[in-house]
Amino acid sequence: MTPQDDAPHAAGDDALIASLRSAVDARPADVALLVHLAELLVAAGRGAEAIPHLATALTHDPGSRAARSLMARALAPQEPTAPNDESVDWAALTEDLADVVPPMFVDGSLDGADGPYSPDVEQVGVRLSDVGGLREVKARLEASFLAPMRNPDLRELYKKSLRGGLMLYGPPGCGKTFVAKAVAGELGAAFLHVSLADVLDMYIGQSERNVQQLFRTAREAAPCVLFLDELDAIGQKRSQMRYSGTRSAVNQLLTELDGVGSDNEGVYLLAATNHPWDVDSALRRPGRIDRTLLVLPPDHEARVAILRTHLRDRPVERIDLAALAKRTDGYSGADLKHLCESAAEIALLDSARTGQVRLVTMRDFESALKDVRPSIGPWLETARNVAIYGNATGEYDELARYLRKRGRS
Repeated sequence: MTPQDDAPHAAGDDALIASLRSAVDARPADVALLVHLAELLVAAGRGAEAIPHLATALTHDPGSRAARSLMARALAPQEPTAPNDESVDWAALTEDLADVVPPMFVDGSLDGADGPYSPDVEQVGVRLSDVGGLREVKARLEASFLAPMRNPDLRELYKKSLRGGLMLYGPPGCGKTFVAKAVAGELGAAFLHVSLADVLDMYIGQSERNVQQLFRTAREAAPCVLFLDELDAIGQKRSQMRYSGTRSAVNQLLTELDGVGSDNEGVYLLAATNHPWDVDSALRRPGRIDRTLLVLPPDHEARVAILRTHLRDRPVERIDLAALAKRTDGYSGADLKHLCESAAEIALLDSARTGQVRLVTMRDFESALKDVRPSIGPWLETARNVAIYGNATGEYDELARYLRKRGRS
């Protein structure tokens, strides 16, 4: 076909497209009409013009396969059909269609829906002395983590490297975050607390950037304790991941831990997880997060301290903390907080019913204990299976001893 033959054909297409535009103006909610117009525009190499019509079609019929297929074709990069074609303003189109078709890629000018990731660094005022009980945990922290950092001369003498981090693990609600803050206080370091929601992002490539920014912020704030909460979610085993973006985030985390391209001097890494058996083994290799510390439910001394803290600002009368601590063996710190709140609620409702304000008494705790039970049972069952069937290397020996002590294995 010669160029002369093409001209009438193109003119015919233009006339049909113009006719369909008029029909669409008259029937803007007709999905079939919108798709037909978009199909002609895409076939004519005018994908940018088709996109608004396809967006309207998808607004009325989100499940339309034809509209989705055409949208993919319209969004694909195309060769210009004429030397004078104007380039497509993809940023403007992305913004216009954000409610219908979310952007798939992030380039240097885009930073996700909520702007650039900016982690907050805080200064903490707590020390290990503020942590009630947990003597064994404190001793282990001092020996394996704090002592080498406090004694640079001895560290140099014994060639002790500060590379690597410490993972706190145990049942939920047992104070792992508070212990991490206390470590920062002991070191006189800034504290940077990060969870899964802070790092992962729906935009492809943005999760990796968030991880980079996280470590950059920690290095700038050094000395700094970087605390990765919910490590099993952030650093889940890559073999279990279905979304490639999350795997890329884990790979970026590994790169940052190795200090590739940067020096992590002064960045002290702590992590916490309820399920260490779900953490990618690559994260736990030497020089990365290579030490573990089991944080168990509070012992008797710690339970007394926790109960006293949560009752300190409440109107109470003759509360036997030792007796309560004895009856709450196996309760997590969160459970004890809930117990205090429940007892106070009982007293409040009784005061509202009678019209006479009264103090919280042991009788209120007796009532609350009937409803507030230890919440760590499901975790103990999972941990029991790991200790029995997944402890070939002996890394969960301490956990196994605790479970035997409680008659769980």
